[in-house]
Amino acid sequence: MTDLKGKNIIVTGASGGIGNSIIEKLNQAGANILASGTRVEKLDELKNKYENIKTLSFDISQSDKIEEFVESATKDLGGNLDCLVNNAGITQDNLLMRMSWEQWKKVIDTNLNSNFLIIKSFLPNMIKNRKGKIIGISSVVASTGNPGQANYVASKAGMIGMYKSIALEVAQRNINVNIVSPGFIKSPMTDKLNEEQQNNIMKIIPNKKFGNPEDIANIVNFLISEEANYITGQTFHVNGGMLMV
Repeated sequence: MTDLKGKNIIVTGASGGIGNSIIEKLNQAGANILASGTRVEKLDELKNKYENIKTLSFDISQSDKIEEFVESATKDLGGNLDCLVNNAGITQDNLLMRMSWEQWKKVIDTNLNSNFLIIKSFLPNMIKNRKGKIIGISSVVASTGNPGQANYVASKAGMIGMYKSIALEVAQRNINVNIVSPGFIKSPMTDKLNEEQQNNIMKIIPNKKFGNPEDIANIVNFLISEEANYITGQTFHVNGGMLMV
């Protein structure tokens, strides 16, 4: 098992399924974790379940409060940050012709603009220490497109371009910046799909099954580890063969 003892790691979107699995994997590796999310009850469950974890309730779409969040998170971790996992994200689906400006802006603010603000705020700490790992969770649809999700796709595709650019800017500072791009992962959303809907999705997945949240947590854990020190600016597709690039 990867040894992450002593590593200070922040995970946003920790109250969701993928976030939960990332927390579990990092906890098993001995990391010091600050878990952030919007559902207080879920964060409390994480805090009660795992050791070496702190929680901080925060809505990352509140751009005017990001500096306050960064200050609190850094203080809770003792002043130093080794890794940032940007997992938080939302959907507000609609066909483009029917999509409101509010739907567009909320998704872009939450999924993309927050990444810019959080990374910009935490980078000075990593640059000072001349080390760090930044990992973003994008989506397979960032590369394929998806009807009814122009806002979500734009936000997740924007993440990929932004992370590559940041990776180039900070590579000489010993900071690695990568993206994990999940396909269809088991979640409350996929549980609501009827049999016909599930069968239609399976037709485009060579593995003929949905992924597990653990599949995403495993690669995040690897990218944080010392074994991934020479990997930066990459997008890792975890989708059962749905997209091969």
